[in-house]
Amino acid sequence: MDIKEKSLEMHEKWHGKIEVISRAPIKTREDLSTAYTPGVAQPCLEIQKDPDLAYKYTRKGNLVAVITDGTAVLGLGDIGGLAGMPVMEGKCCLFKEFGGVDAFPLCVKSKDADEIVRTIELISDSFGGINLEDISAPRCFEIERKLKEKLDIPVFHDDQHGTAIVVGAALINAAKCAGKELKNITVVINGAGSAGIAIGKFLLNLGIGNLIMVDLCGIINRDDNYENPAHAEIAKVTNKNNIKGTLADALKGADAFVGVSKPNLVTPEMVKSMADKPILFPMANPNPEITYDLAKESGAYIVGTGRSDYPNQINNVLVFPGIFKGALSVRAKAITEDMKLAAAKAIAALVPEEKLSPEYIIPSALDKSVADAVAKAVADCWTKNN
Repeated sequence: MDIKEKSLEMHEKWHGKIEVISRAPIKTREDLSTAYTPGVAQPCLEIQKDPDLAYKYTRKGNLVAVITDGTAVLGLGDIGGLAGMPVMEGKCCLFKEFGGVDAFPLCVKSKDADEIVRTIELISDSFGGINLEDISAPRCFEIERKLKEKLDIPVFHDDQHGTAIVVGAALINAAKCAGKELKNITVVINGAGSAGIAIGKFLLNLGIGNLIMVDLCGIINRDDNYENPAHAEIAKVTNKNNIKGTLADALKGADAFVGVSKPNLVTPEMVKSMADKPILFPMANPNPEITYDLAKESGAYIVGTGRSDYPNQINNVLVFPGIFKGALSVRAKAITEDMKLAAAKAIAALVPEEKLSPEYIIPSALDKSVADAVAKAVADCWTKNN
């Protein structure tokens, strides 16, 4: 039985991967009167007087909404929110398993950005944080921006920022392992969608020397005109030498490659054209831009993929449980750029320098200590700056 058949069988057996468990035992009349009527009226009245008391008297402070419109589900594309439910439920499982954070899946039956924003705004009082998931670009940028303006709780688009943070953590250690400084390296990102743009911005904040973005039409540069505002914006701050051409042109002399695009786009010749000790993160799933084995055969010094069957799995599960655990613990109103940088550095620091190697630049996705380290770094950062 392959993994697809096994997953289908288990999903039928589970009949959904999450359930609601009562934290309040109801065994006696007094239990009923305390948890429900008439006693429940008292916390209601207290919250009416002071809305902040919802964090004291309800689960709001540990509850995250995992919200999608189903337009960019995994590598499946626009399959709709209902079809994306197994992914949203899975995300909720990971929140609980790795971060102890309660999460609830919500699928919005709309592709209208303003309608989605209004829907989330109307239900936001129930939650301590909002995790946007599998929403296609460029609408995801608009939805996130408007929600951040309207809400006083953290809003985090994991496909963008979770991916960026874990790539940043991996690159910190990969550069160190290769004997290179971030400020001196050139990184090429193939794929300028939501994840690629977010990774690019994050790596610039991390301090890399030069970033080259490549999309379907080639290298993003300052001379071309872009209808996509995200492309126009990123063109202004990348590609220091304003080079033009294809992915092959971009990779000549580059130190690192990050792929968030399609399978089999990177050839052995491209890898060989890169700088000494090239770092490759081909992360298209399930099939990367170049396979782990072929990349190594072609001279790659370090390879990280999104897959669990090779070394250096670059997986968002290292990020979002800890990010929200930390933000919720200090009642953060947002997840700032400084908090994201702190999270990346905390993840990287979990690989001891004496154990750092080309096959070990990032903690295992199953390492449950990561969430606590990220949570502490994020909470300390918010507290320090607010």
